[in-house]
Amino acid sequence: MPRILRIANRFNLGGPTFNVAYLTKYLPDTYETLLIGGDKEENEASSSHILADLGITPIIVPEMQREISLGVDMAAYRAIEKIIDDFKPDIVHTHASKPGAIGRLAAHNRKVPVIVHTFHGHYFHSYFGRMKTNMFKQIERSLAKRTSKIIAISDIQKHELSIEHKIAPPDKFEVIPLGFDLDRFRTDTGTKRASFRKEFNIQEDEIAVGIIGRLVDVKDHKYFLRLVKSVLDNTTKKVRFFIVGDGEMREELEAFCGEIKITFNAFPNYQPEGAPLTFCSWRNDIDAINAGLDIVILTSKNEGTPVSLIEAQASGTPVVSTNVGGVENVVNHGVTGLLAEPTDELKMAENLMSLIESDGLRNEMAGKGWSHVGERFHYSQLTSKMDALYQRLLP
Repeated sequence: MPRILRIANRFNLGGPTFNVAYLTKYLPDTYETLLIGGDKEENEASSSHILADLGITPIIVPEMQREISLGVDMAAYRAIEKIIDDFKPDIVHTHASKPGAIGRLAAHNRKVPVIVHTFHGHYFHSYFGRMKTNMFKQIERSLAKRTSKIIAISDIQKHELSIEHKIAPPDKFEVIPLGFDLDRFRTDTGTKRASFRKEFNIQEDEIAVGIIGRLVDVKDHKYFLRLVKSVLDNTTKKVRFFIVGDGEMREELEAFCGEIKITFNAFPNYQPEGAPLTFCSWRNDIDAINAGLDIVILTSKNEGTPVSLIEAQASGTPVVSTNVGGVENVVNHGVTGLLAEPTDELKMAENLMSLIESDGLRNEMAGKGWSHVGERFHYSQLTSKMDALYQRLLP
């Protein structure tokens, strides 16, 4: 029975955690999988409930942290090297940048037969300055030579990594989209919608617009807030806005609301009425939130495969997004949502206003979301494609 050591970054809420959880749980029983990874950071929501619901108990490597620190990273390397020695995997599969570096080096030095790495996103633009970005590219090119196969989660990402950033030749890559349990976004949607809207006192004639994700610079929530301001200044419709998530930029975003004169409520002291914008912090009931919202927005500068847009469409909620990274592999522009280039803020505002102003357009797009994402991003396609890849790579 082949043994897989799966190394995750941090067990925080997000697409990578779902990906490693479903691969650990639903790969064929012909594999034995051990899942390890770092813990969430202080300002992140834990994903432990995701793993617990699937009956998965990972090994936490506390030294596996996002920030670069030579001493801490060396401790993480030694911990993973020991796990490799004890577990003796046939495959080491790393997910995201930090475990991709530490895990692949340890696996290579311990002569693991098959080494696989998944890029869930990349940090080659909109994260760091030019010098630091070029340094990271050189590191990734070196790691690619020690890797049996690199997983890109979209065709666009493969093109970026292989052609634009020259991390490795195209034939080193395999495109395998992320997979999720999307069925919960199709069940009891009426009850979930009523519950969410009652909690926040959203009236039937009010349109609820939300953005879901970590409050970090790359997600560009200030862009979202400028869109909020534009809508409030130009529509006669009743519109409420919701920021679902939390993170290091929470206080800065609240201050920005003051600068552009948007009144808001904020968890844990919010009132369910009286302001057009609510900071909800972290929530586990994303299926209920998507059912309760009428439009989901994404304003990111860079993305791999945006989970929030997949889940929104699975719920039958139309989306408005910047056209970055793998977004256009996820959203059918003009059918399930509307896209604009990230620098075209006027077009983004027009797209959002068109969905707010037209009940018919929102309802038309809502009815097409599930057929677009339901099968393409189900975890069954993820596990079957990964199984086929592992079988080809195993000696």
